[in-house]
Formats: sequence, structure tokens, C-alpha cells
Amino acid sequence: MKIERTLFSEEHRQFRDTVRRFMEQDVVPHHEAWEEQGYVDRAVWLKAGENGFLCPTMPEEVGGAGVDRLFSVVLFEEQFRVNATGLGFGLHSEIVAPYLLHYGSEDLKQRYLPRMASGEMIGAIAMSEPAAGSDLQGVRATAVRHGDHYLLNGSKTFITNGWLCDLVIVVAKTDPALGAKGISLFVVDTTMPGFSKGKRLKKVGMKAQDTSELFFDNVRVPVENLLGAEGSGFASLMQELPWERMQIAITSMASAEAALEWTLAYTRERKAFGQEVFKFQNTRFTLAELATEVQIGRVFVDRCIELVLKNQLDTATASMAKSWCTDLQFKVLDACVQLHGGYGYMWEYPIARAWADARVQRIYGGTNEIMKEVISRSL
Repeated sequence: MKIERTLFSEEHRQFRDTVRRFMEQDVVPHHEAWEEQGYVDRAVWLKAGENGFLCPTMPEEVGGAGVDRLFSVVLFEEQFRVNATGLGFGLHSEIVAPYLLHYGSEDLKQRYLPRMASGEMIGAIAMSEPAAGSDLQGVRATAVRHGDHYLLNGSKTFITNGWLCDLVIVVAKTDPALGAKGISLFVVDTTMPGFSKGKRLKKVGMKAQDTSELFFDNVRVPVENLLGAEGSGFASLMQELPWERMQIAITSMASAEAALEWTLAYTRERKAFGQEVFKFQNTRFTLAELATEVQIGRVFVDRCIELVLKNQLDTATASMAKSWCTDLQFKVLDACVQLHGGYGYMWEYPIARAWADARVQRIYGGTNEIMKEVISRSL
């Protein structure tokens, strides 16, 4: 028995069916090969664009479908239901694109958003640096204005979609003396001279998701590629972070729910000492506890999504969702690995890959320790 979800309309449910077919037919059969090569094929981006799965919440005049964020929620959930963590669609569509929409000039929107929606261009955002992760005020990349352009210098690391990206939003300091008020955002086309991509980073999990280093050596960025006003970058980042953190919470719950389904099926099939593993009290009690906590998390996250739709989700609540749900996700996955026994440690089993993939959820988007600091400030 589960508490019925009331978020979605019939249109959302039909969209879910379409997304599920796409994931099962065009993603899952190729994901293992993508894990081996360290990135997904560009063809899947183009196929996603053809189906309207990229930038769906962007206005129709810039290539989107102009739909509500529940369609993006469906995409997140269906992707993580099959643990297709190689796809960088969420960051592209619901982090990079909104920055362009909310802070970019009309020219930037028309130049990039239609091609992002079609999958012709892949977007990334470059915040983290070798010496600056959750502490965005610690970035060292600089952008110095020279007439009609800025000279951008610095390096970034842990950049999702970094290897495949065609455009990247870069966080840089335009006035290091002003601290947070000296941070600005720039749209960098990866064809600009001085831009280069470093090595693809080999990670513990999410092996099919291309993650790369990026380098900027006197990249001439036109003034019109500034997002918002100079010095407004940190405020823009803070404005967008609650939705980014909710995306992590949403995927965490979808992953935990999938892990429970896999483990219920496995423990009912697997036998030990002459009976199904599910029939042991320890198994049933463990799964009962996990199912209860996952149901609690689902209700909380769905309520937060309702607040997102009303533009009422505050930073502290988003931080609670990100922190609590990612902790729960890993707790569920770790317990489910244990219930799989030795097979839970085999890469061919989805629970093993999901377990490895989940570890980073408590780190990116702001570490869970930072989330607790954010929450504490609201008390």
C-alpha cells in the first residue's frame, strides 16, 4: 500500500509512458557501453531533442514546449528509475537553460536555447574549481573587462557534460576585492579561442556521465555574453540553487524507490536455507523499515514540488530535502546491497551500480554539511 500521488494530470501520466519507453528502448540497452567509454553518444541527445525531452519548460518561442516543471519531474524520475545516470539532461535542461532564460539577453536566448532544445548543443555549468567546491565565493577564475570583451582565465573541475558541452556558463570573479558581490556569470561558446577541455575524470560511480576539467586561457568573451549585471552572479546562483537541490532530492527518491522494487523481487526469487530470503524476519523487517522511510520521503518531496510550482520553496526547505533525501537514498541502497548478498557487489546487478552512483548525491549541489549550515541559519 502506498499513499496515492496527486501531483500529476493525465497529460503528465501519458508523458511518463512516453519517457519510460524512451528510457527502456533508447537508453538502457546502451548504458553499459556508455559506462565503458565514459560518456553517452551524442545520438541519444538528438533523439531526446526530437521527442521533446530537452528543455521542455522553456518557452515555445525559444524551442521549448512551455510546460510546467512536473514534466521535468517525470523525466528525472524515469531516468533514475532505470539508473540511467549517464544522461546529463537534467543539468542541461533545468539548470543551464534557466540561467539563459532568466538572465540572458534576447540574442543569447535565441542563439542557444533552440539548439539546446533540439540536442544540437549540449550545455554545462562551470562552478567548481580545484580549490573551490561548495564555497563558491572561493573561486579563482577571473574575467577582466577590456572594452567590448572580457578576458577569462582559470580552470574548472568536476564539470558534468564537460566533455561533450558546446556551451558552458562560467562562474568567475570580475572584482576579487568585492567577495560575493564581485562574482559574475558568463556564457562561453566552446569554439572560442583559449578554451580547452581537460581529461575525462574517472569516477567511483556515474561512469557513463562525462565529467571533465575545463581550462580558460585568455578567452575573449563578448560583453553581451554576460548573464545579468556584472557582480550579480552570486545572487543569481543563490536564486537558482533551491530548484537545483530539489532536483537532487527528486532523483534520490526515485532511486530509493527503484532499489526497493529490485530488492523485493530479488529476495522473493533468491532462496537460502530452503526458503525465500524474503521470508526471513530480518529481511522483512529491514524492508518494512526502508519502505516506511521512503514513503515519508516521497510525501515530503511531493509537497516540496508543489511549493516549487507556486514559486514558494525557500532555500532552507530545499536544503532539508536535498540533505535528508540523499542520506536516505544511500541508506536504502546500502541495505539493499546487503540483502542481495554477494550478488549485490557485482557490477552486472543494477543495485551495485546504483549504490556506487548514489554516493556523490551527498556531495554535489552543495555538500550535506553545507546544507545543514544553510538550514541552521533559518532557525
